[in-house]
Amino acid sequence: MEALRLLIVSDIHSNLVALRKVLEESGRFDAVVCAGDVVGYGPNPAECIEVATSMGFRCVRGNHDHAVATGDVCGFNPYAEEAAFTNRRLLDEAGRACLNLLPDGLSFEVEGVRVAVFHGSPSDPLNEYIFPEEAELHVDGLLDETGADLLILGHTHIPYVLRSKRRMLLNPGSVGQPRDGDPRASFMEVDVNGGVVSVAHRRIKYDVDEVADMMRHLGLPEFLASRLYHGL
Repeated sequence: MEALRLLIVSDIHSNLVALRKVLEESGRFDAVVCAGDVVGYGPNPAECIEVATSMGFRCVRGNHDHAVATGDVCGFNPYAEEAAFTNRRLLDEAGRACLNLLPDGLSFEVEGVRVAVFHGSPSDPLNEYIFPEEAELHVDGLLDETGADLLILGHTHIPYVLRSKRRMLLNPGSVGQPRDGDPRASFMEVDVNGGVVSVAHRRIKYDVDEVADMMRHLGLPEFLASRLYHGL
C-alpha cells in the first residue's frame, strides 16, 4: 500500500508566493499540517488564510496569528509590531475571526501514530522557542509531555529532525521567512506506513523579488523585505 503522506509546514507569514510554490512543487500529499503563523510579516494574509481554509489545513495558532487577530503585540519588536498591524488592516472581520478560532494545540492519530502539534512548545504554545540545541537536550521530555509518537513544532524558523527510539520531534522550518541562512521555502514531508514514520526535508526556491516588491508597496519595513533574500 502507498504510504499516507503529510505535508508539514509552518511560519508561512503571509507569503502567498512561497506557499503556492510549496504546494505546487511538493507532489502528492494526503493532508497539510501547519504549526502556526499563517500570517504576519508578509503582504498576503487574507490569501494565505483562504488557501489554508479551502485546503483544510490542520493548523494551530501562532503568536503572529494571535497578534493579528487581537491586536495584542506584547513582546513584539518594532518591525514585527508594524507588520502585525498592517496585516490586521488587510483582513476583514471574517479573516480575523478565522485566526481566533485556531487551537493552541492539536493531537490526532494517523495509522496508529500519535501526532501532536504546537507552534512554540507544549507548555507555552504561543511564545516559547525550542531551538535545535534545546530540542536535542529535551527531546524525550517533550515527547513524554505530549504522549506523542510524532511531535511537530514551529516558531524558530529553523528546521530540524530528532529521533528518540521509535518517536520523533521535528520542526519544518519556515515557508515564508526562513532563518537558517537559506532563503528557499522550507517544509517537510512525513510518510506513515504501517506505523513506521519517515521524514524528508525539502527546500523550494520562489520569487523573492515579487514578495519583497509587494511588501515595499504596502510600506512594510525594508528590513523585513531585505531579510528574505538571505534567509535570516
